[in-house]
Amino acid sequence: MRMRRITLLLSGMLLMAAIAPAGGSAAAKPESVSIVAPVNFRTAPSTSSSVMRHLKPGETLTLLEKTNSYWYKVKDASGQIGYVSSQEKYVRLVGGDASAVTARGSNAVIVSGVAFRKSPSTSGALIRYLKKNENVTVTSKVNAYWYAVTDANGVSGYVSSSAKYIKLTGSIAAPSTPSTPSAPGGAAPSSSQVESVLAAGMKYLGTPYEFGSDRNDTSTFDCSDFVRQAFKDALGITLPADSRGQGSYVRSKSQVTTDWKQLKRGDLMFFMDYKGTSPSNYASKSPFGTRISHVGIYLGDGQILHTYSQKSGGVRIDSIAGKHWEYRFLFGGSAL
Repeated sequence: MRMRRITLLLSGMLLMAAIAPAGGSAAAKPESVSIVAPVNFRTAPSTSSSVMRHLKPGETLTLLEKTNSYWYKVKDASGQIGYVSSQEKYVRLVGGDASAVTARGSNAVIVSGVAFRKSPSTSGALIRYLKKNENVTVTSKVNAYWYAVTDANGVSGYVSSSAKYIKLTGSIAAPSTPSTPSAPGGAAPSSSQVESVLAAGMKYLGTPYEFGSDRNDTSTFDCSDFVRQAFKDALGITLPADSRGQGSYVRSKSQVTTDWKQLKRGDLMFFMDYKGTSPSNYASKSPFGTRISHVGIYLGDGQILHTYSQKSGGVRIDSIAGKHWEYRFLFGGSAL
């Protein structure tokens, strides 16, 4: 009798262990998407992409991936693959925990609403507030308090590294080895060096422009003075005082490129004079023969940190693609 009770007890314990969820197991990912309200089924994750058809409430689609914070890649009942908005007013995830779905290429998720800033400081200019469950890519850990991150739109900035605001869902990529060699005997610039320069530059956002500004005064800057001050503040490196001198310095330090899309975050960009907004106005430029008249720091994702006129508001961030900046670009490379 006693042996029978022991056998029954052991059987019960084994059964409970089999059906009880493991406390440390990861949350299950949703497997499908249910349409809540009429929404477009598109060929690409963009509102400018073609609409294949309109999805109706009640339809269920297979979830293939979370492309970014705004779009799901899905497959409908006929096997057609496309994209649908991830907004809750249009869709609902089925069969798992929504927080377990991370965007492709991302390595972190926002746990609670947090400020997304232009520099790693609570006084840094606010880009916007990142929302709970938004996926981002942490590109580096600037210090014990801040991450450098890129959101789903490709905008780069900084966010608190506190666990109450952000959770890593993957590893932070190690600094990549530059595709272009540095000068003989020189070490490749580290990610921390680059981020330090960018953070130093970001703190001057909005500082007024003055042509020929005093190199010993940070109340105003021209383009080369601003770049020089960012490197001086961050790393104690004193670059040449003018853009042409800085261009020569960069060419002596690293192999440069004439394709701005090949630049790395933190590289310097050199430009010729403004001649209008048409690409044809710059058809005769010579990357290493045309006179340099402007310099800025490349932020990555098609953006440049620089200053160029009083009217533009001083130190600012601009997009490059399709603008006169793209047509005026001569060459760029690392100053580190």
